[in-house]
Order: sequence, then structure tokens, then C-alpha cells
Amino acid sequence: MFPVSSLPFVDQAIWAESPVAIGVSGGKDSQAAALATFQYLDQLGHQGPRVLVHADLGVVEWKDSLRVCEELAGHLGCELLVVRRKAGDLMDRWEARWRSSVDRYAALETVTLVPCWSTPRMRFCTSELKTHVIQAELRRRYKGQTVINVTGVRREESAARSKSTVADEGAANDSFINWRPIVDWTVREVFSAIDASGLAPHPAYREGGMSRVSCMFCIMSNIADLMAAAAQPESHDLYRRMIGLECDSSFAFQGSRWLGDVAPQLLTSDLHERLIVAKSTALWRTQAEARITEGMLYVKGWPTRMLTDAEADILAGVRAEIGALFGIECAFLDRESIHDRYAELMRQREAA
Repeated sequence: MFPVSSLPFVDQAIWAESPVAIGVSGGKDSQAAALATFQYLDQLGHQGPRVLVHADLGVVEWKDSLRVCEELAGHLGCELLVVRRKAGDLMDRWEARWRSSVDRYAALETVTLVPCWSTPRMRFCTSELKTHVIQAELRRRYKGQTVINVTGVRREESAARSKSTVADEGAANDSFINWRPIVDWTVREVFSAIDASGLAPHPAYREGGMSRVSCMFCIMSNIADLMAAAAQPESHDLYRRMIGLECDSSFAFQGSRWLGDVAPQLLTSDLHERLIVAKSTALWRTQAEARITEGMLYVKGWPTRMLTDAEADILAGVRAEIGALFGIECAFLDRESIHDRYAELMRQREAA
């Protein structure tokens, strides 16, 4: 096995028999991290609880992901804890986010329509459906204990992850140590460790041609991975459902990249026509919203001030156009009602 990265405070927690929870997705990095962690724990004589934790994201998951996690748990001789978001899976969350965006826009609780998809800068797919549900279950299970939370993050993966630390301690009231034992491993070392264990990596890598395995269609995927995912029959129903949301919302899955363009041969004639309309709608939406000046846009604590008459007129015109484009029954479509609404929102904010 290749060298494991650790720090003194991690080792001290291991010697203190702290529970160790390893997040596993079915992907290569979490698989290798689990194998390396168990070997390191054995070397340090750890006798505390150990558990693998899989956050099930629902219909966006590859069917083999849970099986790979189960085989890994069997190989290591430990429990596999499967957790899920009670309010629905990731696809449910994306769809609900769009419905919420429409409702908030109609009630002038936001200045522009809010994209439904996760983004690299706003990864609620990870924070809400993985981190939150995993940590909530670990707090319940290991109440009052410091938990060593292991992930397979590697610096080689991306520019953002190149800045990852070996480990860090959570907030004072958090009682988590976040440990990244294979942070300096290369992708070659990851696959070598899996092969040496006698296990097989997720078939999506070597059989499906994927470079990363998470959701079938991930916001972080490159075009080659999106095309490889679309080539797998098990992804087709999800693909069409996601294109349906692109069409409803007029927001492309990856900013300027429409998922519907990745495998247009999979679209029904109706979806194909709706996608053409959605792209046109997106253009009209962005042109309309471009009239909103920077000082009018939503910020934390919004609204922070009343609009001028000219700004209220601009917002009224934009809201009328957006409402017509999407069939949204918008309130507050004139200067006076917008001023009244802003005054009401500011009173609510001050009272809170």
C-alpha cells in the first residue's frame, strides 16, 4: 500500500479509539481511501468503531454503486451504513428548487429566476444530500464522541482540491476531524491499491469509459464523461428527465453546456422541440435580466435599500417579460407596488 497522509492530532484520535467513518460513493477514490485507512488503523492498533457510510442520491446513482460499497464493506469486515435525504433524492431536489424559484419570483422574493441545478460554486448536491445527512447520523450514533470523518479527496483531482489539507478539525461544537488519507495519491496509485486488494473498481471506469464516477450526469463532468454516461442504457430515463428540467427552466445543466446537446439521439421529438424553445427562452431571459443593474441584484440581507423610481420601472418591465415568457402569474408589476413590496420586505428583515 502507498503511504498514507496523517497528522499528529489524527493519530492521537486514533489511539484514543475514536470512531472512524469513511464516506464511500462507489467511486475509485473512496474505495482506495477505505482500503488505505483500514490498513493504517490496523498499524496503529485502533480498536474503536469503524463504519463505511454511503449517501444514496437516488435515481441519479449508477446501479452498481451500492453493490461496490457492499462488496467493499464485506472485504473489510465492517458495517455499511446507508443514509438518504428524507425530503427526496437529488433529482427531486433539482425539480423542487425550480418550483421554489418560480414561486419566489412571483412573490418578488428574488430579483431574478434562480437556477435549479447545483454548480461548482454552489454544490448543495454534496452539502445537503451527503455531508448534512451523513454528519447528522454520525452525531446520533456516536453522541458526545469525536468522530474521524474520512474522505477520498485527492489534490491531483482539480485546482480547487490541490489546496486540500491532510486533515482539519471542525468547529468547536462540531466534534468532527475531517481526514484525507490519500490526498497525495495519483490516479495510478488509486487503481493499483484497488487491484492489489483483489476487489474491482466500479465498472463504469473500465467498461463504461468514465474518468469519474459519482452521479450518472455530474455537474463536474467533462464532455467525454457526459457522453460516456449517455451511452449506458441505464442512464436514458434519467437523461430524458433531466432534459425535461432544462426545458422547463431554460437553464442549461452546466452553465453554457446543455445536457440535451450531449446525446440528442436519445430525445423524443417532443423533448427535441421543447429544447429548441428553451434555448430561445434562455436568450430572452438573459437579455431581459441584463437590464437589471448590479446595485439592484439579490445579495445577502436583500433588500438592503429602497429602489429609485427608475429602478422600480426597470424591474417592473423585466418582471412582466419574464412572467409572460414562463407563464408565471407575477405580482408587483408597477412602480408603486414594487416600492410597497420593498418597504414590506425591509420591515420584515428589520423585525427578524
